[in-house]
Amino acid sequence: MAYTTINKSTDYFNPKLYSGTGSSQNITGVGFQPDFTWIKSRSTTHEHKLIDVVRGVTKAVASDNTTQEFTDVQGLTAFGSDGYTIGTDSYYNTNGHNYASWNWKAGNSQGSSNTAGSINTAYTSVNTTAGFSISTYTGTGSTATVGHGLGVAPAMIIIKSTSFAEDWLVYHQSMGNTHAINLNLTNASSSSVNYWQNTTPSSSVFYIGANDKHNKSGATYVAYCFAEKKGYSKFGSYVGNGNANGAFVYTGFKPAFVMIKITNDTGENWQMYDNKRTGFNVDNNMLRANLNNAEQTDDDIDLLSNGFKLRRSSGSFNSDGANYIYMAFGQSIVGSNNVPANAR
Repeated sequence: MAYTTINKSTDYFNPKLYSGTGSSQNITGVGFQPDFTWIKSRSTTHEHKLIDVVRGVTKAVASDNTTQEFTDVQGLTAFGSDGYTIGTDSYYNTNGHNYASWNWKAGNSQGSSNTAGSINTAYTSVNTTAGFSISTYTGTGSTATVGHGLGVAPAMIIIKSTSFAEDWLVYHQSMGNTHAINLNLTNASSSSVNYWQNTTPSSSVFYIGANDKHNKSGATYVAYCFAEKKGYSKFGSYVGNGNANGAFVYTGFKPAFVMIKITNDTGENWQMYDNKRTGFNVDNNMLRANLNNAEQTDDDIDLLSNGFKLRRSSGSFNSDGANYIYMAFGQSIVGSNNVPANAR
């Protein structure tokens, strides 16, 4: 049984669903002031929108394409104490359409420059309790280090150029420091010393090589860094069995969000699940981080009290013998004060 120092996970991460009205509206019920909000239409073909406090509201990037940062004047227009405000942009607020958002808390401000690496970040907003930081920096075109502010080594890093069109680049501890994978593509992981200098992130910095996806000279980037926190977040891997009685993946908490990607085969998507779009098992509502498609209904996984279980064979999450990585956030059954969490 996992214990945690985070007795209420929804103080730091929370999925939030809402319906579009076509008019500016306040989305409340997140439970905290978010610093990073990821929004996707469930109803139609619209790109993903990722907005954070460091780059500023109305500044978005899309996980499903290579486009540089763009300004949505009527997109997410403000972060509030219990959520955020959205304008009339159809990607955020089409009348009658349903939307999912996933919300993380960093430092509740733009932050300040982190000077721990050879590249000083422009801004770093960090929450060491929840193991999450957001940084912006300018590439040098040669090997460098970038400070993340977490105080422990990040287990997953997601990076996107904000000044030119380029693929996303992802570090995941289960792939190791020689490999990377692209959030916007269906490719398998690949290896290069030019990704992370074949060096595991330290408690203060992560290592970048001479690669345009995260270190082109003069280009600007945003980096989302995540560290594992027992009973709250997990960044692990598993092997599929190709069976409807699929593998059980232990996280040590009840997942509120799971994202999965195969690493040793091509043509498969990043699968996204959460506990708000169904409320019961088998979890059958799925979005894909690398596609702009509407929500799809499939009986894929069970979200359980201490992990998740795969419920059918699929190359995207449960091919026999295939390797998968995942990121998950949720609530432990028992907190640091030994008080069981309320049943849900």
